[in-house]
Amino acid sequence: MRIALKPSELALTPHPEPYCNDVIDLKELKKFIQSSIDLNKQPIIIFGANWCPDARLLEATLQLPSVRQFLDAKCNTLHVDVKNYEINTELFKYFDPEIETGIPRVFILDLNGNPLNMNSNYKMRTARQQSPQEIFDYFQEFIKTN
Repeated sequence: MRIALKPSELALTPHPEPYCNDVIDLKELKKFIQSSIDLNKQPIIIFGANWCPDARLLEATLQLPSVRQFLDAKCNTLHVDVKNYEINTELFKYFDPEIETGIPRVFILDLNGNPLNMNSNYKMRTARQQSPQEIFDYFQEFIKTN
C-alpha cells in the first residue's frame, strides 16, 4: 500500500540546494553504501547539481514531511554533486558503465548493495513534469516496507 501525501504538503520554495561541491571517491561511496546496510537502511545515491531545476525540485519533494518520515525510517541518502559534469561523474560508472550525463540520476539499492532501479534511474531527470505524489510513489516502489 502506497502512502499518499497530505493535501497540505507543499514543496519548499525556493527549492533547496543540497549539493555542496564535495568530491567523493569510490572508496567513500562504497563506505556510505556499507554503513547504510550495516544500519539496515537502503542506500539511495542521488547525482545532481544546484543549477539543475529537476534536481532541486526532487530535493524539495524529498523534504516534504511524509516523504522525509518514510525515507528517514528506511533509507540513507547521499547527494553527489556533479557541478557542470566536472566532478564525481566517474562514479556513474560504478552503477552503469554506459552513463555519461543526465541528472538528477537516482540509484536505490537493496540491503545487499544491489541497485534496484537500473532500468529507471533516469526517471527523475524529468522531475518537473511529475507531481510530488508521482515522485514519492517512485521511491516507494523500491523501498522495502517491512
